[in-house]
Amino acid sequence: MAEPQLLTGGNPQIAKGEGDAPVQAYIATMPGWKQRVGRSIDAAVAREIPGARKAVKWNTPLYGAAGAEGWFLAYHCVDRYVKVTFFQGASLKPVPPGASKQKHVRYLDIREEDAIDDSLLAEWIRQASRLRGERL
Repeated sequence: MAEPQLLTGGNPQIAKGEGDAPVQAYIATMPGWKQRVGRSIDAAVAREIPGARKAVKWNTPLYGAAGAEGWFLAYHCVDRYVKVTFFQGASLKPVPPGASKQKHVRYLDIREEDAIDDSLLAEWIRQASRLRGERL
């Protein structure tokens, strides 16, 4: 099997797929320090949302609540950060800092030097999982 390639910005090119395996393949291919961020997000979802659904579409890991339609969280690699997308982020308390052109979407950009606030990330994940998922 061919080694996954990195796209512009260092985003792994992973085949579309449902379940944990494609997400773990994506994380394993994340370059350098970004892999730590991917592992942290994946572990937080697994801890906070037992049975969460996972998939990779458009070279982006997606997470959804078990038994619910749609996705509440995604992330992908950009040159200097990992962009975390909360599809209903405008409804989270506190609201994630990154604005979007889409009314309900909010972003969290995590850079190499940033410490991840595990308790805030966990709280956002819990809140987001209870909201209407984004159908993609």
